[in-house]
Amino acid sequence: MTAGNMERIVLARHIVGAPTPDDFRLETLPIPALEEGQLLIANRFISCDPGTRSRLSPGASYAPPLKAGAMVDGFAVGEVIESRHPKFSAGELVMGTGWATHMVSNGRGYLSKVPDLGVPLSLWNGILGVPGMTAWFGLKRVANLQAGERVLVTSAAGPVGATAGQLAKLWGAGRVVGIAGGAEKCRWLTDVCGFDDAIDYKADDFEARFAEASAEGWDVLFDNVGNASIDRALPVMRMKGRIVVSGQVADYNLTPEDAPGIHHTREFIGKRLRMEGMVVFDDLPQFPAAQAELAALIRDGKVAYREEIFDGLASLPAAFCGLFSGASFGRRLIRL
Repeated sequence: MTAGNMERIVLARHIVGAPTPDDFRLETLPIPALEEGQLLIANRFISCDPGTRSRLSPGASYAPPLKAGAMVDGFAVGEVIESRHPKFSAGELVMGTGWATHMVSNGRGYLSKVPDLGVPLSLWNGILGVPGMTAWFGLKRVANLQAGERVLVTSAAGPVGATAGQLAKLWGAGRVVGIAGGAEKCRWLTDVCGFDDAIDYKADDFEARFAEASAEGWDVLFDNVGNASIDRALPVMRMKGRIVVSGQVADYNLTPEDAPGIHHTREFIGKRLRMEGMVVFDDLPQFPAAQAELAALIRDGKVAYREEIFDGLASLPAAFCGLFSGASFGRRLIRL
């Protein structure tokens, strides 16, 4: 048995408004002895996911809220260091969950082995993990993207948005435009990721630039921002356009009563629009094939990515809170 202690981050109190590091607490406790059918994982990378915010307030979201004092269960990739489970062996790499240095698992839930696809381990907690799969299946299953279509991506410099825009181009979209915050992010989208254009929502001329870019309308809106973003795009959607509701980073810190409404609903009737939310775990059985294809695109230099890596579990709360201030640029990871 591996003796010693583990560290974990727990929710110190339910959060109202924007999260702060004081909303979390670092705890140290002994690593428990394994029972039959369990395995011990030493996490190597833990991700900061905006969607985690939806579980940190007392009200129900698309996933049950965490209780105060419970460990935050964000995504992680790690190494099996001891196993009493028949399907896992020491030394294997796995994708799992937990804001902790170590996790004891019974092999159920979100836990899968990491195959050797010739890419850095950190990518399995980023572009080959939930963000990349959200982009992949959001375009393929929810949007049913067709060649030649016009695609608008919000929060486009984030790991989901950047991947979605690049895949749309590779899969034959006629034009892909991203919305991001700041000139540096917009340049990266066009110069590195191959977006046809990128619009800075922080710039004074944003509304004029958005209107100009939208003159021919959009077949697909891949939205990661929230209600105001969707409402802005509804009047410029094309006939039979599709809206993928992937995330709501602008609304996660708001109560349902305070979140902006969606007003242009008549557009759904006249244009026969469809709006669909997605939870990527609906596509979990198809992950391995998609990950193999996406890894090949990464190795061939056809899909780019960015990472922001912080060291040590104690850095996780501040890194997570930075997601909601616009400070992040790339997939935020904690290296252990």
